[in-house]
Amino acid sequence: MALCTLSFPAHFSQAAASNPQRLTPQCSHLFLGVHLQCQSQQRSKARKRPNGVCASLSDREEYHSQRPPTPLLDTINYPIHMKNLSVKELKQLADELRSDVVFNVSKTGGHLGSSLGVVELTVALHYVFNAPQDRILWDVGHQSYPHKILTGRRDQMHTMRQTDGLAGFTKRSESEYDCFGTGHSSTTISAGLGMAVGRDLKGKNNNVIAVIGDGAMTAGQAYEAMNNAGYLDSDMIVILNDNKQVSLPTATLDGPIPPVGALSSALSRLQSNRPLRELREVAKGVTKQIGGPMHELAAKVDEYARGMISGSGSTLFEELGLYYIGPVDGHNIDDLVAILKEVKSTKTTGPVLIHVVTEKGRGYPYAEKAADKYHGVTKFDPATGKQFKSSAPTQSYTTYFAEALIAEAEVDKDIVAIHAAMGGGTGLNLFHRRFPTRCFDVGIAEQHAVTFAAGLACEGIKPFCAIYSSFMQRAYDQVVHDVDLQKLPVKFAMDRAGLVGADGPTHCGAFDVTFMACLPNMVVMAPADEAELFHMVATAAAIDDRPSCFRYPRGNGVGVELPPGNKGIPIEVGRGRILIEGERVALLGYGTAVQSCLVASSLLEQHGLRITVADARFCKPLDHALIRSLAKSHEVLITVEEGSIGGFGSHVAQFLALNGLLDGTTKWSPMVLPDRYIDHGAPADQLAMAGLTPSHIAATVFNILGQTREALEIMS
Repeated sequence: MALCTLSFPAHFSQAAASNPQRLTPQCSHLFLGVHLQCQSQQRSKARKRPNGVCASLSDREEYHSQRPPTPLLDTINYPIHMKNLSVKELKQLADELRSDVVFNVSKTGGHLGSSLGVVELTVALHYVFNAPQDRILWDVGHQSYPHKILTGRRDQMHTMRQTDGLAGFTKRSESEYDCFGTGHSSTTISAGLGMAVGRDLKGKNNNVIAVIGDGAMTAGQAYEAMNNAGYLDSDMIVILNDNKQVSLPTATLDGPIPPVGALSSALSRLQSNRPLRELREVAKGVTKQIGGPMHELAAKVDEYARGMISGSGSTLFEELGLYYIGPVDGHNIDDLVAILKEVKSTKTTGPVLIHVVTEKGRGYPYAEKAADKYHGVTKFDPATGKQFKSSAPTQSYTTYFAEALIAEAEVDKDIVAIHAAMGGGTGLNLFHRRFPTRCFDVGIAEQHAVTFAAGLACEGIKPFCAIYSSFMQRAYDQVVHDVDLQKLPVKFAMDRAGLVGADGPTHCGAFDVTFMACLPNMVVMAPADEAELFHMVATAAAIDDRPSCFRYPRGNGVGVELPPGNKGIPIEVGRGRILIEGERVALLGYGTAVQSCLVASSLLEQHGLRITVADARFCKPLDHALIRSLAKSHEVLITVEEGSIGGFGSHVAQFLALNGLLDGTTKWSPMVLPDRYIDHGAPADQLAMAGLTPSHIAATVFNILGQTREALEIMS
């Protein structure tokens, strides 16, 4: 059998390279699913786009104004209820499921386009496999809305991303069908491989399927996992959901742009490559029995045969040790079901990668036309696609950051901006419009972003690396080793600091102060309002001898006056400020928690107590003179921050203790986020759960002073 692979003649290889479709009449019986794929090509040729995606825009220019009937979906509470459906009924189920996603998200907001793109894939997976015994992992988890509907949570979809409601991502504690939590990207191949190896160690035989896409394949961890999967050779299935999305979303303010990175173009060039897996495994088995050089020869022949058949050489995935199948039309349920069944029933060892091509926003005309605008949505009208975005008198901190950075870049040609597939989320789309050659989207690759910035700093460039606080966790070693240890002046702009509302604990920026302020060379600062943010961007731009970082929250500014021309003025490093002079008690706030301190002081003043409120501005270096003065002139010093234990308050306590400022009668108390994860919900609800509302701060003051009745009155 091993020698059979040697029998492909030269003209066969040339024919495959020049016209892969000519393979069909000669060898459709030999290659896994190739006849299905070719039939799909023929059926969809008329609707195939230039980029090769077998998908089309809807002919309708509007959508249902009322939720359409879903008679088949109404009978499906769990995947087991799908098992007796025909393929025709599965198609109907997919249509009903898609409309259900649209109308649910229209009421709650959330991730729309990516979930619409995986409807057929979700139906096929739950039809072929037996979850939860078979492990299905979703990467990134915001593609999982159809999965949630089919796994017993349809009647809760109206609570999505709300307080005490369903999470916007897969969550282990929410359902046994969510076998792994995936709020961050590129983790499921690693986790799936661990599950597969764990299964093997326990002698079980369930399937493990990792769905990865919507940009998640751009992060290095995915390749590390594939490399290890190819070596360990445990049975698992990786499904690459290729929706042409590498950045989230792939667009600038001027419209969609090609996805970043070489991976995108490589995927678009991939051709079908489906030699029969059993044939190869039998050949390996025979030659293993013979042993020695014959087995090595068979392995080489196997690689050679794949190169001949694909016409473009072995793919990257096969070089890593994964058997590649694809591309497959991700909206053709016939093909998906047939291929998944074939792969499931194939009794061989090793990881398989199925390359599935989908269209983001599929089936909802407005999302098909503008995938970038419908990646994440607010509540919207399904009939018109109009999103109900609330108007606010101020802009978001994200926008203010971008405007501040543009102002600095106007006068300093060495300033550049870097983001990790989050041009819209970080506001750097605005910077890109003004300075297209000075803005770098590196894909979902925070580790690379940080070290790339370090390299730029080595050459005298002034890189601003804008990364969400929670995503900065992914690049911490690079921050320590590549930036701080070498004292390189990289500037980190950490968006989404503190509680983030509907996105919940996966995106909560709780830890950045703690992990950045412990670094010896890092300047760590946080603005109390939007004007201070402008000044801190200017401060970071001026720091040229060490790294610096500043954090700012999700949400809008408080309405203070902005500096002229959006040009901030550098602040003296390590210098705080007093905002209100009072007595007995001092509130020392850090970042936007200062605003809650100001409101708390008003509540206290209504009860006859006028306190001091100070804005620390810097966690590192601390304003020693300010802290010493506050400690010596007040009975009580309370530090307030929207961050974890070990952050700003801990640094203040260290200074107070080392300088004997706690040896007398002065009392110090920290107010921080509780030592637990706070679930998704309305921002006000989250702040109350954390005990950091102005009322909580005021009540804490009264409790420390022994005025418990006043504390109860404040809280009531």
